[in-house]
Amino acid sequence: MDNELEPIVRIRQLKRDRVNFVLENVDLAFANSLRRVMMADLPTVAIDMVEVEMNTTMLPDEFIAHRLGMIPLVSANCDEAMRYTRDCTCTSTSCAYCAIVLKLDVTCSDPVTMDVTSNHLEILPIQDYDEHEGGEELTKRSQDFGLPVGKNQPNVPPILICKIRKGQELKVRCIARKGIAKEHAKWSPCSAVAFEYDPYNKLRHTSYWFEENERDEWPVGENGKEEEPPRDDEAFDFNAKPRKFYFEVETDGSLGPQEVVMKGLQELQKKLANLILGLKSQPEVDLLTAGDQGMDHSVPATNNWGDAGNAGAAPAGGSGGGWGGASSAWGGSTSPRTGGGGWGGSPGSGGATSAWGGASQSAGWGSPSQQANGWNV
Repeated sequence: MDNELEPIVRIRQLKRDRVNFVLENVDLAFANSLRRVMMADLPTVAIDMVEVEMNTTMLPDEFIAHRLGMIPLVSANCDEAMRYTRDCTCTSTSCAYCAIVLKLDVTCSDPVTMDVTSNHLEILPIQDYDEHEGGEELTKRSQDFGLPVGKNQPNVPPILICKIRKGQELKVRCIARKGIAKEHAKWSPCSAVAFEYDPYNKLRHTSYWFEENERDEWPVGENGKEEEPPRDDEAFDFNAKPRKFYFEVETDGSLGPQEVVMKGLQELQKKLANLILGLKSQPEVDLLTAGDQGMDHSVPATNNWGDAGNAGAAPAGGSGGGWGGASSAWGGSTSPRTGGGGWGGSPGSGGATSAWGGASQSAGWGSPSQQANGWNV
């Protein structure tokens, strides 16, 4: 296929807590799937249990517990640095491998109102675990792992929990656990994930309500500068499909925007790989388990995120590609697979000339074709 059909990523703006990029040559289903995975399927750490020892504030225990649960905690590399509680072998409710214990103990002794914020939360050390258990999770955590986002940073305002007056006290013990937003929204790493396509509504997916003039009452946004405006005499194409999407990913600080996007691609790839594996016949599954066939999930160590100056990246897969090659703008050691492909590979056996799939697929993942003995991908 032509190179113009390969997936292209172009970073337009990159900040500490958000990224704006253009995704081209994919279909609407993939773009929306990526959006949903980034919002609901990436693990983070959040307060899951609150033990109230003393509360003489004006707010009830449930109110304070809900506010504590919604405070974002630093969760970088959470998928490797912490276990799910259901997967942990500990017998207690809070071992160091599957939980983080935080303490909040504040008393107001001044005659003025005092703000209780996320800066008052402190991590307690946990001693009831076996260091010889063989777990490597503790070594993969950053120094501020589990702390509230922006704690003691001068340019980041803390999150207000409640206000207390003289003589009032709040003392609680919090247990933070690993989870995903499908279980509860507090585990979502994103504040908002949105994408736009077809800013001029050439596909007529939107019906505008207007009083006098549609163009005046529905002005085109900044993304309209990326495309040619339609002509008045242009015929409507019934077979046209959106192929260019404008993404805006904003995080709550628990994960960086680059980690959200790259881990989102990894999770989406894993889901598709599991689906393809489930569609294979039993003999093919036996071959996979025997080691005759397999899926390449290795990650390169040479790809790193570039600075914001690499925003105008070339098509993925080239030496200056958006996500992929060693000199890419995004790249990253968390890239879903190895090879010279732009984004990382499909569940198949990728090749150097493929954007997502193998060497026999110069663009796209390739649709599975049904054979007499099952599904062949």
